[in-house]
Amino acid sequence: MFYDLKKKSGEARFPAGMRPAEQRRILPVFLPFRGCPSHCVYCAQDRQTGAGGGSSVRRILDEAEARLNGSIGEIAFYGGTFTAMPAADRRQCLDFFAAAQKRIIGIAARCSTRPDALAAGVLDELRQSGLGLIELGIQSFSGEALALSRRGYAGEAAMEGCRRVLDAGFGLGIQLLPGMPGCTPDVFLRDVEIALSFRPACMRFYPCLVPEGTALAQWFRQGRYRPWTQEETVFALGRGLLMAWRAGVPVIRLSVAPEPAFDAAVLAGPRHPALGALIQAEALLLAAEESVRTLPGKPSWLELPLHCQGFIYGDRGSLKPRWAALGLNPSRIRFRERPDALLAWEA
Repeated sequence: MFYDLKKKSGEARFPAGMRPAEQRRILPVFLPFRGCPSHCVYCAQDRQTGAGGGSSVRRILDEAEARLNGSIGEIAFYGGTFTAMPAADRRQCLDFFAAAQKRIIGIAARCSTRPDALAAGVLDELRQSGLGLIELGIQSFSGEALALSRRGYAGEAAMEGCRRVLDAGFGLGIQLLPGMPGCTPDVFLRDVEIALSFRPACMRFYPCLVPEGTALAQWFRQGRYRPWTQEETVFALGRGLLMAWRAGVPVIRLSVAPEPAFDAAVLAGPRHPALGALIQAEALLLAAEESVRTLPGKPSWLELPLHCQGFIYGDRGSLKPRWAALGLNPSRIRFRERPDALLAWEA
């Protein structure tokens, strides 16, 4: 921001998140644990996805076929390690996508996998089949956090995986797991910084929870692991989200999606029905606080994008005192169709 100190008033802009895009409807195809070399200490994919872990790939695809229609714009192969699945299972999935392409013009596909499961031959297969984006379950770039969670690779391997996806011509998605063993808020913010250096097409933040039946649940009961509180999560992810806003990178998920079987199995961790909105509210307020601190005068009014109306004041108005402390009571805040925040000031 640049100010002319001779002037008695002016305007400043700061990021306020991204307007929810009219995204293509995604058909998720969940393949729990398929291709995974081991179960990570926090993982409960069968409960998290509601898909169970015993269905055959053929049955999963048949169920997806029943949900495939002309409103679907993208197929997403989630869960497990797609690039490490048995070749025959992966081929069934890619053939399913090929058949969908014949039915639905312009349909796209993506998959999720690990950064250490990117064999050149498999990447060639995915590219030739028309997949456009690969999401990597990085979880963290911290060697200590990765070791404690038994991920089976180091931080450099995580970064190399990002480079390989980009070099192969795919869009890159990066998934992080703030609060996993060994991941402090400072570690998470460093993870976000590294992730953004790759200019990913999208990111996801999945705050670590403690599901029953996992090694993490046992550690939690033994006092060996303490999950982040909701306050710690909002504090850290609000800052990470603001970093992504400034870089122009969409964060398309801020919490684990609701799933009855999974929710019933969660023993501890930051689980709130509006956690994503709380994190967005924190990021917006942080951006406003930082902007106000740099002003050469007092703020007079603030204009925000329309999409901010739903989360600006946090849970039951808890953030109103902090907005008031900036001199921005509700009477001084208005909402318009705009891409960023516009803050007016006067000496």
